[in-house]
Amino acid sequence: MSLDLRHCTNIDQVRQTIVDIHVEVRQSDLGLTGSFYSAERFNDRLTSHRTEPGWEAVIAYDGTEPAGFAYATPLGPDTRWWTSMTAPLPGGYTIETGKRTLALNEIVLRRPWRGTGLAHRIHEQLLAGRGEERVTLLANPMAGDGKVQAVYERWGYEKIGEQQPFPDSPVFASMMRDPLHQA
Repeated sequence: MSLDLRHCTNIDQVRQTIVDIHVEVRQSDLGLTGSFYSAERFNDRLTSHRTEPGWEAVIAYDGTEPAGFAYATPLGPDTRWWTSMTAPLPGGYTIETGKRTLALNEIVLRRPWRGTGLAHRIHEQLLAGRGEERVTLLANPMAGDGKVQAVYERWGYEKIGEQQPFPDSPVFASMMRDPLHQA
């Protein structure tokens, strides 16, 4: 298996690949249904994330076959990221500058490459060279009966609270890894 991890800042080159993988994994593999998980809603979220300065994706290819992806966006001063927390965070914790916190918006791996360490490689490749102080993500605590959240904990993330960013989304565990670069 010869894997190639490619950085991308131009959504036009990878949009359909990202949407296709997302639909395959979230809907077909995991059986997540409802409007929140539809291709159209995901594409809308992807478009919204992409409009923020600093958006970047890493796509993994096994030869010519896309195996998975991750993408992230720095949180700017006008971010809505923290507004859907179910309980307030300590004072100053949610102040954003565009350089303080990187939001890992999505990380998705297709079934044939799961359990190979590829998701962690994609994750670390995306974080490599970033200047933000910390990285945050949302994990569905029900995904894989809690196994997905446990993976993030092994990668150095800690649960800091919960949030529901959309009325039709799950209540996610809000997680933080501080500092951004850990061994």
